[in-house]
Amino acid sequence: MVEGRGRPGDRTAGTAGRRTRRGRPGYDRESLLRVAVGLFNERGFDGTSMDDLARELGVTKAAIYHHVPGKQELLRLAVDRALDGLFALVGELDSVPGRAVDRLEHLVRGSVTVLVDRLPFVTLLLRVRGNTQVERDALERRREFDRIVAGLVADAVADGDLRSDVDPATTARLLFGMVNSLIEWYRPHGGDIGGPDLADAVTKVAFDGLRPRPAA
Repeated sequence: MVEGRGRPGDRTAGTAGRRTRRGRPGYDRESLLRVAVGLFNERGFDGTSMDDLARELGVTKAAIYHHVPGKQELLRLAVDRALDGLFALVGELDSVPGRAVDRLEHLVRGSVTVLVDRLPFVTLLLRVRGNTQVERDALERRREFDRIVAGLVADAVADGDLRSDVDPATTARLLFGMVNSLIEWYRPHGGDIGGPDLADAVTKVAFDGLRPRPAA
């Protein structure tokens, strides 16, 4: 054997070592996304650089670019995670039995569940301001969701199942203003109530106040 050439197994080991030195092992795109969302929520999207993300992960920027082309793609993936959860609920509405108010309650209850299950992603979604095309696209999808909610409220008012002395668009904003405010205080691991109980509480507070009052 020629000295210094080494065995095939030695070359394999060297290659594995070089792969390991690219960064801390164990980060796929999903775990990268979760760390990125945590930083975006903590520092703001504009205040977080790819260098910051690489340092947090303990990897090189090249290792991050192996999974995504850049920071905007991470933002798109994150806000879509929240929005896709909400629109999955919209897709269920045709199969919800009952009247418009029942579909509205299903949507509100499900939105609380989505928020609890995807809290970091929903938090980031609610903080976008339209500074980039990704953010503008997310805001347009939010407006579409708002229009669906307002339509359900109007239908429920027309059915006589919700009070008619409040404008339907205002009712829709108040409903989801309450749901969205949960990001400010709800902490799933901080001793707060679980998602199903929280959804029950929100729907009771909202719909008990929205239903028409019986005639005196």
